[in-house]
Amino acid sequence: MAVDSTPLGPPACENDAKALQFIEDMTRNCDSVQEKVLAEILSRNAQTEYLREFKLGGATDRDSFKSKIPVVTYEDLHPYIQRIANGDRSPILSSHPISEFLTSSGTSAGERKLMPTIHEEWDRRQKLYSLLMPVMNLHVPDLDKGKGLYFLFIKAEAKTPSGLVARPVLTGYYKSDKFKNRPYDPYLVYTSPDEAILCADSFQSMYTQMLCGLLMREEVLRMGAVFASGLLRAIRFLQLNWKQLSEDIKTGVLNPKVTDPSVRKRMAEILKPNSDLADFIVKECEGENWDRIITRIWPNTKYLDVIVTGAMAQYIPTLDYYSGGLPLACTMYASSECYFGLNLKPMCKPSEVSYTIMANMGYFEFLPHDPANPVQLSRDSPPKLVDLADLKVGKEYELVITTYAGLCRYRVGDILRVTGFHNSAPQFKFIRRKNVLLSIDADKTDEAELQKGIENASELLREFDTRVVEYTSYADTKIIPGHYVIYWELLVKDPANPPTHEVLNQCCLAIEEALNSVYRQGRVADNSIGPLEIRVVKNGTFEELMDYAISRGASINQYKVPRCVSFAPIMELLDSRVVSVHYSPAAPHWAPERRR
Repeated sequence: MAVDSTPLGPPACENDAKALQFIEDMTRNCDSVQEKVLAEILSRNAQTEYLREFKLGGATDRDSFKSKIPVVTYEDLHPYIQRIANGDRSPILSSHPISEFLTSSGTSAGERKLMPTIHEEWDRRQKLYSLLMPVMNLHVPDLDKGKGLYFLFIKAEAKTPSGLVARPVLTGYYKSDKFKNRPYDPYLVYTSPDEAILCADSFQSMYTQMLCGLLMREEVLRMGAVFASGLLRAIRFLQLNWKQLSEDIKTGVLNPKVTDPSVRKRMAEILKPNSDLADFIVKECEGENWDRIITRIWPNTKYLDVIVTGAMAQYIPTLDYYSGGLPLACTMYASSECYFGLNLKPMCKPSEVSYTIMANMGYFEFLPHDPANPVQLSRDSPPKLVDLADLKVGKEYELVITTYAGLCRYRVGDILRVTGFHNSAPQFKFIRRKNVLLSIDADKTDEAELQKGIENASELLREFDTRVVEYTSYADTKIIPGHYVIYWELLVKDPANPPTHEVLNQCCLAIEEALNSVYRQGRVADNSIGPLEIRVVKNGTFEELMDYAISRGASINQYKVPRCVSFAPIMELLDSRVVSVHYSPAAPHWAPERRR
């Protein structure tokens, strides 16, 4: 078993020493901490409707819990969550009052999942945040001598009938007192003022954060965003807006398109005329060569702090181009349901990233994952789940969590592979989100959603006596923002009356309208996803695709057309057979709506 028992250190300061000792305590006593966490959760929630329904009878031990409480999905919990959202204040899932709903990037029936949370969860999340810089300080010195240029944003939120707000977890965090009233920490100084981060208008927020980053360019020691796609979107924003940004710097007058009063007031204190800096920005940005633009404009940047695991790995080559190969730091592993752990070697290569789960964050179980032999879950015969301290190196598992806020044995959907141990705590490589077919940013589109979109679009082809013979897809991230590409092979029964270019454009929009609300928000409000594209290919293309797969060893009896492709030779084959290209002519419908 690959076990690393080397103590973390030496710490950069006294506060770091406490944080590193906490990590050591959590990882050395992993199993006993988990046992205590489960007992706490079950004890405090003993009188909730959910635990009483399964006749736990106040028991707090693992055996009783595992034998009586079923493993569930969001669909199983949805009726309970909907009652809370509709105003039922009885202790349904949690003995503590639900303070808000955190909206997951995963969806159910096309809408974001609602994850109930309680006030004290912010303390647990804040605790995990407080561990990140002490670990980073072990690998990168003197981060207290400058600032971080982080592109952080709030997103749209909705009210449920209960009056409780429903919003993404980071929006909840940035709007919380934990963030707004955070104590000064020289290791956590940002170039972006809070007013810019909390500005609801995405253009004004991005413009102001980029402007501040340029004004303080020599102080910037690290750059980041939540996802790799977010940082690349910021670079694209600079490409489109550098002229106006440099004009603001030259004159000391803020762009009139930034209208938010609190932002304008704060920027009046920051923005002063600087013609030398303005000339520098023009010189660096006016040419077509954007190679190493990050280190050219922000020369003291030591690393990029972005998630590049899972679907975000597709952005690594582009980040390397813009940064000249700066280290990519993946620091933590979290979701709307629960924050899990951190990377104890944040400067490792993206392909080597492993996260160590902190045993105090919730109670964690693991469902062995074998795609060839999927586990059939039944409430009558719960599957055998493995505890955190009993995992095996090299094996893959699906994460199952029990939280203080009331989720019990909930399947998150993340597939993880155990890579080793730090003390007695396992370390994981994030493999993928279960059932996700396409992803550009926070969106997660599965095969069923894409199929529904194809069916909706196919209706527009009926009057032309045309149908879709086969299709596949891929997430194109070569340009920013990325977008979905659908390859269609069509059977046109009347060559004299084929579907028009305009109709095929409308097919793109019909697919988008059928996709989930996270995708549509990315298209409409966040501008993080570009218009969907359909590439019509020659007849016989998908037979060629099958022939290619068989030539590489696939069984002709078991061959199925892949609904998503990324292998370069296959992409080349498909692109060489394209006869027409079509884009969505408008944005799909999306609005932050009241959750019913």
